[in-house]
Amino acid sequence: MIDINESVMQFLLALIVAGPLLGAVAALLPAPPGLKGKSPEQAVLRHGVTVTGAVLIAAIVLALGFDHGHPSRMQATTDISWIPALDVRIHLGIDGISLPLLVLTALLTFLCALHSYFRTPSGPTPKAFVALLLVLESGTLASFAVLDLLLFFLAFETVLVPMYFLIARWGGEGRAEAAWKFILYTLLGSVVMLLGLLLIGITAGTFDMVALATDNGRSLTTSVQVIAVLAIGIGLAVKTPMWPLHSWLPDAHTAAPTVGSVLLAGVLLKMGTYGFVRIVLPVAPDGFRTFAPYLAALAVVGIIYGSLACLSLARRGAKGDLKRLIAYSSVGHMGFVLLGVATMTPTGVNGALFANVAHGLITGLLFFLVGALKDRTGSTDLDTLAEETGAALYGRAPRLGGLLAFAAVASLGLPGLAGFWGEMLALFGAFDPAAGLSRPAFLTFMAIGASGTLLTAAYLLLVVRRVCMGAAPQDRPRLPDVRRHEFAAWTPLVVLTVVAGLWPKALLGLTDPAVQQLLSGGTR
Repeated sequence: MIDINESVMQFLLALIVAGPLLGAVAALLPAPPGLKGKSPEQAVLRHGVTVTGAVLIAAIVLALGFDHGHPSRMQATTDISWIPALDVRIHLGIDGISLPLLVLTALLTFLCALHSYFRTPSGPTPKAFVALLLVLESGTLASFAVLDLLLFFLAFETVLVPMYFLIARWGGEGRAEAAWKFILYTLLGSVVMLLGLLLIGITAGTFDMVALATDNGRSLTTSVQVIAVLAIGIGLAVKTPMWPLHSWLPDAHTAAPTVGSVLLAGVLLKMGTYGFVRIVLPVAPDGFRTFAPYLAALAVVGIIYGSLACLSLARRGAKGDLKRLIAYSSVGHMGFVLLGVATMTPTGVNGALFANVAHGLITGLLFFLVGALKDRTGSTDLDTLAEETGAALYGRAPRLGGLLAFAAVASLGLPGLAGFWGEMLALFGAFDPAAGLSRPAFLTFMAIGASGTLLTAAYLLLVVRRVCMGAAPQDRPRLPDVRRHEFAAWTPLVVLTVVAGLWPKALLGLTDPAVQQLLSGGTR
């Protein structure tokens, strides 16, 4: 690690949050003649790569300058009064919980911008596409960096509009309906969440998340905590998404362009689970304890439901869409995250945070691969893919087939890859939940969740067999294999999936001290 002055760290964090927003404004301006390259469209796509690349570099430097010896301490903090009448402050900071999600967001957005540069999205002007992509990045990064409840809500809402337009204007078949479903579900959930945030802030006399976490619910009565957790939890559960509030997700993923699906699964879903850990768990622990068994029950229902839905789509003749299947798999995977949070234990919450990052890496890679298959075959329908590839992707595009198989086994939780640790720790947390929670109930949830891992393996291996395995037809040409820009975009995800699986301490060493302190009474 490197020694960086605190003021430089503050500047880097402010740049990471505000830089994409400034880049979005610049993307809408006319490009200087010398920067247009072959066309203005190429120039604005290059601008997107440049801005997201600069943000990624700043995030990496911030991570290198982070004091890894004290990951529970808020670092790179900025605290400026913004609305004195409401005591709303521009309060930014990072700790071991938010830093991995900040870097993950910067990485995935850069890879999406790189993918879009070489594979120009079909739809309206690229200027609007790049601007929306950058606004989406700014809102997501802000959600993980702000330490004020109202600022969190504003950042949480900022991502909705750009994602709506990315689906509605650059999506595929059924995009209008999917975009409306996405915006209506998330907006309705957010309205309820805002009421809960206001209740906490007004009752406690502050919207500062650090002060509220340190107070650990002592200034809030149990009834206030219960009402606040219910209201905030509904809004976060919609974004996560938790069964049965998940129905917007499969449609949104199926209709979204490739980069929209990558960011939706890899980044936006994490905002909901992050809110549970950062806000609900430390600020209203008594209220959360009341709902924890119900949250765990809904989580394991989601695990089984998502797995059975995927198994149904993966069957031969079921006319299953591969993007839709991966979307349903996210319902199951995020169920493990919610189960870990519901245990209210350091083991379970660390598992939830680890699974968050692992899901972003693996599912982001899966959606990139499905996008590549659609480019080559014109479809994401499993029957069509099996027919177009001759069920022999290994033979017709061996590198692409190998990567698809790798992403599938990583997603099913193969030991040694990133997907294993988060789910295992979430189940371990359920084995011995926090004091005050029913251990027999959580042991039941653990058993049900563990059976979900078997169903996950079944449908993912079925997908690999249908698409990748078999003898390549002699009358069909080879499909284009992994291209250079695809190799550049996918390699970091593959490498990080392996590194996180073989060296989980790299991530758990950041999250565990912060989680321990958060559960014991706040963040310094």
